[in-house]
Amino acid sequence: MTDSEHTGAGPRGRTLAAGQRTVVWTATTGPGAPAPLYETDRVLLEAPNWSHDGGSLLLNGDGLLWRLDVREGAEPEVVELRGVPQVNNDHVLSPDGDTVYVSGTDGHLYAAPATGGDGARLTEDDSVHHYLHGVSPDGATLAHVLIPRGEPGAPGRLALMPAAGGPSRVLDTGEGHIDGPEYSPDGAWILFNTESFTEAPGHAQLARVPALGGPAERLLASDTVDWFPHVSPDGRYATYLSFPSGTLGHPADLDVAVRLVRTDDWAAPVHSHALFGGQGTLNVNSWAPDSERFAFVSYPLTGR
Repeated sequence: MTDSEHTGAGPRGRTLAAGQRTVVWTATTGPGAPAPLYETDRVLLEAPNWSHDGGSLLLNGDGLLWRLDVREGAEPEVVELRGVPQVNNDHVLSPDGDTVYVSGTDGHLYAAPATGGDGARLTEDDSVHHYLHGVSPDGATLAHVLIPRGEPGAPGRLALMPAAGGPSRVLDTGEGHIDGPEYSPDGAWILFNTESFTEAPGHAQLARVPALGGPAERLLASDTVDWFPHVSPDGRYATYLSFPSGTLGHPADLDVAVRLVRTDDWAAPVHSHALFGGQGTLNVNSWAPDSERFAFVSYPLTGR
C-alpha cells in the first residue's frame, strides 16, 4: 500500500476493529461465486467505483481516495486531491471518466481530476450537508442528498445541481428520508432508496422518479431494508444492498446481502451475495464498463 506522504498521519474516517479485515470483491452477472481482489487489515476501504477503462477501482479510506488496479497482486495507491478535505464514501466519476466528484467531510461537494490534482469546491450553502451520489449521463447535473445542519433526525431530500457548481434544486419524493440518488443510464430516471412508502421506522425501499420531476414509483416491495440501487451501464442489471428488517439507517457491521437483479424484474434476484458489512459495502455505483462485473466490500471479523 503506497502512502508515503501520509504515513504516520493517523487514521481518518471509519477504522477497522481489532481482528477485522477489508476484503474487496468482484462478481459477475453470470454463474460463479464472487472473487476476492484485495484484502488488508491496515485500512478500512469503502465504496468502489470502477474506472471507465475497466482497469482499476477508486475507493475511499482514512479520509483519502485510493486507486486499486484490478490485476492480481496490485496494491492501492493514494490519489492526491489537493485543496480537498477528507472525503467520505460518496464519490462518483464523470461520464468521460476524467473527473471524480467527492463529498467532503465538511459537508460540501468537490470536483478534481480522477488521476489526482487540484480540486474545486462546487457548493456554497453552509446551512446543509451535501452527499453526492449521481451524475447525469450528459455530465451536466449532479444528483445529491441535502440534510439540514443542526437538525438531528431531519430527512434527506433529493436535489440536483449543475456539475460545474451552483445552487441546488430539490425534487419532491415524498415525506420520508431518501438516499443514494443515481441516474439511469438513459438519463430518464433517478433511482434512490426512500422511507416514504412504509410506516415502519427506517424501512427503506427502492424507488425511482422522473429526472425532470414527477411522482415517485416503488421498484419492489420487500421485508428487508433496501439501499443504494445501482444500474449497469447497459441498463439490463442492477445491484442493491439489503439490510435485515428493522434496521435503522445503513449501519456498519451487520449480516447483509448484495443483490443482483434484472431491471425488468426487481423482485427476483439473479444472485444474492451474503456478507458481513453494510456501511461502505456498496454506497456508490461499482459497475464495470462492460456491464458484466461489479465490485463491493466486506468487513469480516476473526471468528465469524
